[in-house]
Amino acid sequence: MHTICILGNMTNKELYHEFCLNNSDLPLFMTDWWMDAVCAGKQWDVLLSFHEDGSIQAALPYLIRKRLWMRYIVMPQQTQIGGIWLREDVANTPDKVTTICQLFAEQLSALKLHYYYQHYPIHSAAVEDMRTLGFATKERITYRIEDLSNLDKVIDAFSKNKKRQLQKALSLHAEMNMNVEDFYRFHIRCLQNQGKSISYSREFLLVLERKARRLNQCQILSICNADNEVLAAAFLVWDKHSMYYLIPCYNPQHKDSGASALLVLEAIKLARQQGVAFDFEGSMIKGVANHYKQFGSTRTIYYSVEKYYKWYFWFANAYNWLSERKMR
Repeated sequence: MHTICILGNMTNKELYHEFCLNNSDLPLFMTDWWMDAVCAGKQWDVLLSFHEDGSIQAALPYLIRKRLWMRYIVMPQQTQIGGIWLREDVANTPDKVTTICQLFAEQLSALKLHYYYQHYPIHSAAVEDMRTLGFATKERITYRIEDLSNLDKVIDAFSKNKKRQLQKALSLHAEMNMNVEDFYRFHIRCLQNQGKSISYSREFLLVLERKARRLNQCQILSICNADNEVLAAAFLVWDKHSMYYLIPCYNPQHKDSGASALLVLEAIKLARQQGVAFDFEGSMIKGVANHYKQFGSTRTIYYSVEKYYKWYFWFANAYNWLSERKMR
């Protein structure tokens, strides 16, 4: 019932595709092309709410996964936000927001889900209504620099430690010619040096980079020494409002070179050129969060919205309990 619209024989995804083509205000992570990229090989769809004039006034794009007999909605890889997008005039009308949230809650229930989990946009007007409707909400944190108009002022807000690191990086330089294959291999090496493994596939990054590059909404930035050895790199993406520090990676063998601080500074410069804010793309990890705070960023709250359906709540609790026992 959620996929066919009364406006004709077009599916919700087809209508959403047309809508995204003509609406640059949508957050990057909620656009149809982003969902196509990060959900490649998986099933995604979108719930829509229509204004009386037939225009789309709210949307809820989602990735649905299936495991055994269970159906659940979760966040796609490398995707900071999802959930309910509201047109600005609707977001400022509480009664409309309540009606839309009730509609979407009913449609989610009709999907016969066992579990639902999404991160809602910053300052989302829908969070409180979803909480009232029985969904659990939890604070998440990202770090942002909103005003980049005065670069000197931005740098002045860096901590003494980051300024010292930038002094160490005076012999380093930024490059923007690293290809996506080299970036992926570099990220793998960085993680291996830390005893870790990469969380996304080469194919995932190739698809994402190709789609973002076609729309001029991504850049791979690298920091190199005098021998052109890459010490740090980042995969950046942006929309009309923000640039996101999506995938940064640093070679721990050069942790004292200042490369990681220079990487952030050069990324901030790119965001300034684009005329957008800079978003460190969140971190709930204390050490990473402390690193981002030292660049004068502002701690910004957004919310996850979650719900267990049917008996899955008890199954999930039992599974987590067993997992914890095995780890002891």
